Amino acid sequence: MSNRIITGFHAVEERVRRAAEEGKAKGLSLSYSKIGPRVKKILELAKKANIPAISVDGKTLDSLVQSLPETARDHRGIVLTVTGESSEAQNKVDFDQWILAAKGEDKKTVLILDSITDPHNVGAILRSCDQFGADLVVMPQRRGANDFEDNEIIARSSAGSSAWVPVAVVTNLVRAAQELKDAGFWLYGADAGGESVQKLHFAQKTAIVMGSEGKGIARLLSEQCDTIVSIPTCGKIDSLNVSVAAGVLLYERYRQTLAD
Repeated sequence: MSNRIITGFHAVEERVRRAAEEGKAKGLSLSYSKIGPRVKKILELAKKANIPAISVDGKTLDSLVQSLPETARDHRGIVLTVTGESSEAQNKVDFDQWILAAKGEDKKTVLILDSITDPHNVGAILRSCDQFGADLVVMPQRRGANDFEDNEIIARSSAGSSAWVPVAVVTNLVRAAQELKDAGFWLYGADAGGESVQKLHFAQKTAIVMGSEGKGIARLLSEQCDTIVSIPTCGKIDSLNVSVAAGVLLYERYRQTLAD
């Protein structure tokens, strides 16, 4: 158990909002040095959630964020401290339990992230997952951005979406893919040379596999995919950033679910 420091307007606001909705404000406190429109909005939410907020000077905030990764130290005048919480992200779910529940569902969207180690990309992907209704993100225990230090960057890059999107961290992605298939999911691997997403109709239960920008999807995981899907482009560079590609595929999946 440890103290956790959260920065960034979106990340702080969404964590406070979640606490208000779930009635779980214990251990949360805000420190702020100036009141602009965004800070005022957060403080109003905090008051409704019974989260204490104290006015401090800028140097105090600087000291609070000193241990964070450099990109997370820009506190913008407000910091949320979470006391007595496990360093593990609070949106993590048990994969096996999730699969059991999903077997009785008709329509689900899962995103599998294979060896995506940049927490900025993971955060951007979670933001798209939130916007386009992904039900679960599956990440590997190793070779992926999911540890405590990454959580702060992920929270900022996701604009707070990491507080909402369910994430399952598994020891073996290939085994997780097999379990998804056993539960009725169709697996789509995102890679060049596959079927154009413009011509493809996603299955009711869809799992999209995104590989790392350097190596793509690992061979054994790729062999589990039922279909390889590609995004038509016209640029001069090799490919889209993985977070952008994930956003495009999730949007198309979302668009199709609205049309069905």
